[in-house]
Formats: sequence, structure tokens, C-alpha cells
Amino acid sequence: MRSTYIALPFLLASGLAWGQTPYATAATTPASATVQRDPPAKAKAQPRVEHILVEDAGARIDEVRVGGETQSITVQPKNNMPAYQVAPKTGERTWKVLGF
Repeated sequence: MRSTYIALPFLLASGLAWGQTPYATAATTPASATVQRDPPAKAKAQPRVEHILVEDAGARIDEVRVGGETQSITVQPKNNMPAYQVAPKTGERTWKVLGF
């Protein structure tokens, strides 16, 4: 009988300890909360890519810029002539003869 009086407070204390909720649970955080993570230190920012399309009565010019630097210029004349590319740095024109 005496052992039950000694064990009873320990059982009650352990029951109270097991009945407590953890500090941060999923139920206590709001559903609309968003987690913001820092990007990895090694990740590079991607340069901005721009597709610029200029069209007038004589031709359609398609220019691609990556990070503000022109990468390619394609000119499609309106008078059924083949399209050609213009080199951004030299201005040299090149035609694609066979479209494979």
C-alpha cells in the first residue's frame, strides 16, 4: 500500500509531462503563413532575357537580348525574300540557304 502512495505522484507527474503539446506545431501556425528561404550562396541570378519584335511595312525584325546585350537579330522581309540573320557586333548578314 505504501508503494502505491509513492508511485502515484510519479505517475501523475509523468502523465502531465506527456500530455503537454510541443512548443511549435503545425496546428499552431496559420495556414496562410509562407516560409521564405534564402537562396543558396552558390546560386547565380539569371540574366533577364528580352524578345523584341519590330514590324513595319517592309520587314519584321526579331531581336533577342540577354542581360541587355544583343545575342541575335533575325530579319524577315515582307516581299517573299528569305529571312537572314545579322551579327550583333559586326553587322554582317548571313542567309540560311537550305532549311534543314
